[in-house]
Order: sequence, then C-alpha cells, then structure tokens
Amino acid sequence: MSRDISDVTRAKHGRPVHHWRRNTVELAAVLTAVAVAEATANRDGFGPDGPVLLAAAALLVAGAGLRAWRSRRHGHAPPASDTDARPSSEERAGPSEQARETAAPGSREGALWRMRTTVKDEPGSLAALCAALAGLRVDILSLQTHPLAEGTVDEFLLRSPGALAADEISGAVAVAGGSGTWIERADAHDLVDAPTRVLGLATRTALDAAELPLALRQLLGRCTIRSLPAVPAVGSRRPEPVPVEGALEDTVMRLRAPEGGVITVERPYLPFTPTEFARARALVELDARLGPRVPRSQDVLTLPKGSDITVRRADTGDLEAAKEMHERCSARTLGMRYHGPIGDADRYLKHLLSPRFGRTLAVGTASGRIVGLGHLLWDGDETEVALLVEDAWQRCGIGAELLRRLVSMAIEAGCASVYAVTQASNTGMVAAMRGLGLPLDYQIEEGTLVITARLDGPREEPVAERLTSGGEWGKA
Repeated sequence: MSRDISDVTRAKHGRPVHHWRRNTVELAAVLTAVAVAEATANRDGFGPDGPVLLAAAALLVAGAGLRAWRSRRHGHAPPASDTDARPSSEERAGPSEQARETAAPGSREGALWRMRTTVKDEPGSLAALCAALAGLRVDILSLQTHPLAEGTVDEFLLRSPGALAADEISGAVAVAGGSGTWIERADAHDLVDAPTRVLGLATRTALDAAELPLALRQLLGRCTIRSLPAVPAVGSRRPEPVPVEGALEDTVMRLRAPEGGVITVERPYLPFTPTEFARARALVELDARLGPRVPRSQDVLTLPKGSDITVRRADTGDLEAAKEMHERCSARTLGMRYHGPIGDADRYLKHLLSPRFGRTLAVGTASGRIVGLGHLLWDGDETEVALLVEDAWQRCGIGAELLRRLVSMAIEAGCASVYAVTQASNTGMVAAMRGLGLPLDYQIEEGTLVITARLDGPREEPVAERLTSGGEWGKA
C-alpha cells in the first residue's frame, strides 16, 4: 500500500498537517449517505430530515470548492514583506527562504548589518539566536565565533528587510539569550569572508611596510592606532615596554613593534576578543620577519624649465642623503617645516623616513641628490602631510606635485581628510593646498596655521581621478 499523504507531510515538516478540504468532502459524503439511507428505509421518499441533510452536504461541497478556487487564485500573491503584516507560522514555509527573497542582493528594501553578541557556551545557544533572527526574516550571510573564558562571542553579517530597525534585531537577540549586543550598518565590502580578507591584508603588508597600520585598522574596524618608537623624538616620552607576546586589556591592545617600539590599538566602542588579538599579533610578526621594505618603482618627470627629476618612495636608507639636503636648506626653510629649533631638525628624520609611521616620497636629481621630501604621516585617526623642498628648487612646482601624490595615497588608504601644519607666511604651502581643488578648513593654533583638506565630501569629479589624471608635468 502507498503511504498516506498526511504521513509524508508529517515526515517532511515534523508536525501534523490537517487536510481540511478532504475532511469537508468526506463529511458531505456521510451526510448524503445518511439522507439516501433514510429515503430507502421509508420507501415513501425522504423523511423530514432528508432535505436538511442534503442541503448541508451541498453547502459543504460548495464551500470547499470556493476555498480551493480562492487558494489557487491567490497562491502567488505578494509576500507579507510588501505590507506591515507578519506571516503566521502556518503561512510561511521557512523564515530563511523568505528572508533571502525579501532582501536579495539589489533589493531596495534589503539592509546589511554587522552584529556581535555574547552567548553562553552550551548546546542550543546558537540555535536559539538563529531561530530568533529567522523569526524576523533576517538572513545570516556569515558567522564567526570568538571563544572566551566564559561564553562565546558570535559575529554575524546579516541581511534584513529594509523596514527592520537595529533595536528590533538586538531586542530579539536579547530575548534569545544574547548579551552585550553591538550592531551597526555594513556595506558590500563586508561580504568578503574573513580568511580572504586576512590574506589580502597580509599581502599588502608584505609588499609595503607602511601598510601595517592600515591593515590593522581594516582588520579590526574603527580603531585608533599609534606607533611609538623605542627611541623617541625630541620632547617625546619613551613608551612603556610590553611583553614579546603583547598585552590585551579589554578595549586596548599593545604589541611590540619590530624595531622595539610599541604599537597601541584602541577601540573604545567594542572590546577586543582573544581571536582578534591573535590575528593582529600574527600580522605584526609577519611584518617583523620581512623587515623594512618599500616599493622601488620611480617616475621620471620633466620640470617646466627642462630638467628631469625622479619621484620615488624613500625610507631610512635615505637618511644620510636627507641630512645632506638639510645642510643645503636655509634656516628659514627648515624653520617653516619643523616649527622648532633648527638644530634638532636632523633628529626627526629617522622617524619621518620610517615606513612604520607613514609614507615618504623623495625627489631626486639626475645625479641622485635628494632635493625634496614629502611625508604622509599616520597620526592616530588623522593623517598629516608635510613638505620640504630645497631652496634652489623652490617655485618649480615640486611641492605641488609631491602634495598631489601624497593626497592620492591618502585616498587609496581610505583617509577621510589630511591636514598640514605651516605658517601663514608660507605662501607656497598655502597655494599648494588650495591647488588641490578640495574643500579646505583653516584654523590657527598657537601661532601656526592648520589647513585640513576633506577627502570624502561631495565633488563634481572624484578627487582620486582628478589628482592622478594630471599633474603639472607629464612623465618623461
């Protein structure tokens, strides 16, 4: 004998399904049979109850037919997500499938979220979270677990119906047993899975030592990263030593830099997990094993006056050549650049040329002599640009070309703005900043002028394309 349909449905969904249509028809057949039996027994036709039974049977059959017609007619009606109604548990076949249909890629209503929550380390805790999200028709795109001494931090990438608010998601998670929940909007970049993202960051770091702070920031999200050298510059304080394996204190992690200094990473809005600490430490160890390195490519440019110069990345290997340029610079030029005692200018160079603290561009002549330096310096959450051009090579457009390239680097690194510290009398630096064509903010601080260029504001033309499409000179 074949299996009954109700048994198949029970086995598929795990619960009995009542086939009301079949039951209605069976009841109508019973009523009709009773009426016919009564008529046969009386031999004189239907008794007093016969017509009533036949009428009831006809009504049941008609009702079943109407219900079946309406079901077929509305079987492809818009999903409940098009309205404010929530489908009942009997009307939705599966919450995850509904969520995927409602918030598919490209859907106007879909929203991406990054969420973290802490649950007890026991069987069923993750299942309860998933069930709570499914109840809101939220789709789980990826999941990472961060084990703790007590409990587990679950990190989700979610896609939800557009009308769903963050507090609705976090509220459902709290009811399901999640605690310390943190949630924020995500974007398409977060769709890259964690192993692929980490490998990409390791590759960038391997090619360029200046990428380490940027890689750490992309690995850990919004955070403040500061690098303190083991031998501080003038007026700076020596950093407190950290163990070789580093130190993790809730929202602050400290790692030993390859040169002996300290890299401090702070994220006040979200504590670091041991898993994140291990990833950051592995990235720093990779950087230390590879040693100092910068890309060695260079551009040959022709000045308006006809001289050829080269623009390339510089590092601590250029320290002596940079000191020689200092000796050829006037006291006024050095004073405008360093804003302090001129005799201490050389002491800054080792820090400025280190790729650990930013990127440096050097302008050289055909004989290899350095005549200009441009620095892009990571300053916590901010980015500083600084220029120094030898007196004999000023007013040739070298400073403007260096600044244009440094700002392009800042945009590639994802910086929101860059600032320059100078003096109001330094008309060359002010003109170079204005020549970028970017929104500028001016502020006087303790007698110095701070000019900030915003890189993320609305523009008629993308600034990266404008800065890289044309400088003052073409390549030779």
